[in-house]
Amino acid sequence: MLRVLAVDDEKPLLEELLYLLRSDARVHSAEGASDATEALRRITRALESGPDGADAIDVVFLDIHMAGLTGLDIARLLAGFARPPLIVFVTAHEGFAVQAFDLKAVDYVLKPVRPERLAEAVRRACAQSGRSGEQPAATAAEAVPAVPAARTAAPDSPGAPAAAAAARGADRAPDRAPDQIAVELGGVTRFVAIADIAYVEAQGDYARLHTDEGASHLVRIPLATLEERWAARGFVRIHRRHLVALARIDELRLDSGTTTVRVGSAELQVSRRHTRELRDLLMRQAMS
Repeated sequence: MLRVLAVDDEKPLLEELLYLLRSDARVHSAEGASDATEALRRITRALESGPDGADAIDVVFLDIHMAGLTGLDIARLLAGFARPPLIVFVTAHEGFAVQAFDLKAVDYVLKPVRPERLAEAVRRACAQSGRSGEQPAATAAEAVPAVPAARTAAPDSPGAPAAAAAARGADRAPDRAPDQIAVELGGVTRFVAIADIAYVEAQGDYARLHTDEGASHLVRIPLATLEERWAARGFVRIHRRHLVALARIDELRLDSGTTTVRVGSAELQVSRRHTRELRDLLMRQAMS
């Protein structure tokens, strides 16, 4: 069974990756590092511990674009050791595959990570590490994922507009019905009622949905897109990071020039540019 280190400087994506890895029966342990410095510190301990030591790591699932050292930089550093851990790159960028496999990466997984694709990367790592009875891992050429047609069509080719439209449609696919949004975790898709969502938090190109019951779900949809889609449902932007269901606001508070709202147990800051509009909306709601 594999001992894994996952490295990504976007915390929601790291948590999701760790969840999926820990759900795989072939993974003995999975730890996370949120930056290159932390990752190198953890890998150094593993190398000093030896392949059978308590801190050993068999494979590193490594993001490429991070602050400071990139994932490629880390892989180059590890290449200088006699018995470095295996590397699986997990990235949103397709253009580094050749460099990745030049560094003898086991696999190159594109974000958003699909559970079945990650499972295949784990299989290859198991095979190459010798920690399973499977055949040796696929060659680098075999391991390069197929690039979606929507991304490879030449800009002026006849198929480009249709391909781009398909890509946009895929980005919008999460909505099963107007009243629901699909969320996926560990290979299981659930449908959450939009009426149950109290507020939404921006996390890069993702958004985290917070429900009345205190649950949260990560979706690959930018906050600006949800703001546009859900305006008619009573969701209002109160900050560059937050979208709130107007009906879920329990309290509006002004303290020392700072405006906040209470939504259930959460207290969220309202930016100055949105304060006046929000107060007007709440006043109209109270008078209706």
